[in-house]
Amino acid sequence: MSSRTPRFLRGEGSAFSSTRNQAPVISRQQRDCAVTFAKLTWSLLPVVAARTATPVDTPRSVRQHLHSVSILQNIVDEPPAIVFVNPLAGAGRAGRYLLQVRRAFEAKKFPAEFVLTSTASDLELRARTAIAEGCRFLLAMGGDGTLQGLVNAAYGSGVVLGVLPAGGGNDFAAALGLPKDPVAAVHATLNGQPREVDLLRARTSDGCERLYVGGGGVGLDVDASVYAAGIYRRLPGRLRYVASAVRAWLEFTQLNVQAEFPQSDETETADVPVITMQESVLLAGVLNAPSYGAGLRVAPRARIDDGWLNLSFVKSLGTREVLALLPRLLIGGTLPDAYLKQKQARRVLLRTDLPCFFHGDGEILGPAPVEIEVVPRAVKMLAPRAR
Repeated sequence: MSSRTPRFLRGEGSAFSSTRNQAPVISRQQRDCAVTFAKLTWSLLPVVAARTATPVDTPRSVRQHLHSVSILQNIVDEPPAIVFVNPLAGAGRAGRYLLQVRRAFEAKKFPAEFVLTSTASDLELRARTAIAEGCRFLLAMGGDGTLQGLVNAAYGSGVVLGVLPAGGGNDFAAALGLPKDPVAAVHATLNGQPREVDLLRARTSDGCERLYVGGGGVGLDVDASVYAAGIYRRLPGRLRYVASAVRAWLEFTQLNVQAEFPQSDETETADVPVITMQESVLLAGVLNAPSYGAGLRVAPRARIDDGWLNLSFVKSLGTREVLALLPRLLIGGTLPDAYLKQKQARRVLLRTDLPCFFHGDGEILGPAPVEIEVVPRAVKMLAPRAR
């Protein structure tokens, strides 16, 4: 590969090796695909930047309400709200916005404490302590993974949650209707109203159980999530995830996935057969939100409050198909319907023909087989008012 090829596409500095491929062989076609992707990336970068640029908080873009704070009055009468900040989220984006976000709360005269967290377990411990001490309004400032930690700590407590999008993807915040800019999101959140939303619960084969908020799956996206959190973490928005997916694809071994669905929760017995889907896939995603990976719309019909999970198989693609798809992914984040096989369900069990892991919101949760179920109306989150 030419020395002019960007360093991240040459794979330099990566300590990651596929869990299913100890010595990947990259074909000439795949190498040429990576070079073409590099050239395409630089040519499309101004277009992507323009389409995904953080919106400016102007009076016209932020809807004002006369009684915005009074909606939350009963929630925050006693202790102030607590904002749990993941300073590393979005390659440090959360940390860079922290001062502006604090000032936005002060400008609204809304009492809030800001707590820097070091790990997901640290966030969950602090959140549970705050709830036990009577705090009724907690926010996560970071990405979907940061919010995942907060909902696992708060589930069942009845507190109201919020999210200030400052991570790399922020797909759940987008599904809530929040602006991409964290400061604008403060105004939209504090002027908003509580909304009951669903969560998904994953049980992996090692016995672990975890709630996640937006999207999860097996296959290419698991390997891509490692790259997105590693050598590509400083790339902006959707480009970060597309570059990670291309890098993972160079080492990917075809994966066969079987999805099993009970016919209904009421009729499931030993005598009732389950419905199955089986495909050779790039990835099998189980989503609550329409997208993950900063707007890659893998489940375009998904809704975060409809009581359904959304299974989406993305079929295996050849080199020519990948090359043709890259501009569409970078600019619009959409996949052709012919590449997707989808189904809604309350619960699904995923089995794979090769050992692999399941991720939720970009966090590795455990090994397959994995059972995922929807938890309807699991938490209340502040969201912008419907227009």
